Amino acid sequence: MKSYKTIREITGPLIILDNVEGAHYDEVVQIELKNGSTRHGRVIMVDGDLVIVQLFESNLGLSPTNAKVKFLNKPLTLKLSPEILGRFFNGLGKPIDDAGELFAEKEVDINSSPINPYARDYPSEFIETGISAIDGLNTLVRGQKLPIFSMSGLPSQELTIQIARQSRLKNKDEKFAVVFCAMGITYEEADYYMNNLKGLLDKTVMFVNLASDPAIERLATPKVALTCAEYLAFEMDMNVLVILTDMTNYCEALRELSSAKKEVPGRRGYPGYMYTDLASIYERAGRIKGKKGSITQIPVLTMPEDDKTHPIPDLTGYITEGQIVLSRELYKKNILPMVDVLSSLSRLKEKGMGENKTREDHSGVASSLVSAYSAGVNAKELAQILGEGALSPRDKIYANFATSFEEKFLSQGFYTFRSIEQTLNIGWELLSLLPKEDLKRVKKQYIDKYLKN
Repeated sequence: MKSYKTIREITGPLIILDNVEGAHYDEVVQIELKNGSTRHGRVIMVDGDLVIVQLFESNLGLSPTNAKVKFLNKPLTLKLSPEILGRFFNGLGKPIDDAGELFAEKEVDINSSPINPYARDYPSEFIETGISAIDGLNTLVRGQKLPIFSMSGLPSQELTIQIARQSRLKNKDEKFAVVFCAMGITYEEADYYMNNLKGLLDKTVMFVNLASDPAIERLATPKVALTCAEYLAFEMDMNVLVILTDMTNYCEALRELSSAKKEVPGRRGYPGYMYTDLASIYERAGRIKGKKGSITQIPVLTMPEDDKTHPIPDLTGYITEGQIVLSRELYKKNILPMVDVLSSLSRLKEKGMGENKTREDHSGVASSLVSAYSAGVNAKELAQILGEGALSPRDKIYANFATSFEEKFLSQGFYTFRSIEQTLNIGWELLSLLPKEDLKRVKKQYIDKYLKN
């Protein structure tokens, strides 16, 4: 390990050094001040003998003349052991739960690689969240990446906690865990998450990066959380659900770092490599052939100005397998959770539906409900323009169906668990409101078996 006093410049969170030999990208450094205090950072750029280091802490009191930089010749690592379940950590993996240091079995580099496509196993098994709008219509399967697109002011925190609290596997003999990763949140949000997760300590690990923490820590936090998830999934054979909230804060930190490095900005000031950076996080989800465990991701992001074409949701949608979109209009109607099923999509939902997974009639019921709800929404919009008197008898049936669908199927609150059987039974109750001849998406044998006349 070598120490250098060749600091050329300190700009915000960046330290620029000259005449450095043998430095490596992502190497951890220790900055020692004359007063004996220390701070830490990591190498973010190496150009010959010129090196740029980003600080994990504040640069207050630092100057080129009162500090030396020691290169530790190792990347940022995370300590791991089976006792990590039930623990709370900061964004760099340091305990914050007053339970002491973790007695580590191993120490792992957080910069893991995405799963080799050849080694990937196809996502197929159903994960039950207990939320009808997700389980019934946008089914989540093991190994999938299914983001939630929220809007400013909507209670996405309650929804993410509900998913963390209620999610389970149909086969109760298989091991299940939740890794909850919060980035750029306030103290109030951190307290809310930690208080609500305390009852789930037997299956939960939490990583918290506060809004007041440095941006460089925020960029490391999802990698730290996913390193923990990979250990639980592929070494402890657990099926792990990773919740990443809020990815918008992560991307803002990425833009802040890019600006500090004076890089040429891309769309809306975000760096051109943001797509690659997000992919390096999202593609760490999946299943590996021959392994019992799996990693399923639910990234949560807040769409700036409710704009789905904004770079953050746009790029996230390209990388992941669908999206759950929240609706401000449903929230105004007090429909909770406020999932806009017409804008939402799970591209792998058919892989998790059917006999021995959910129920034999699942696919047909889901397709029929979405189709009928879409027709009902259109009929209600027509009524607003022309008046209800202009609707045909059939249009009135579908308009009434849309209202009943929102009140009985979508609206269940943040504290109600519905099994997939309960969700499908409610679906059949709603389908009984429609003319029987319109149920063309469901097999006749299932209509005879489940439809209540």
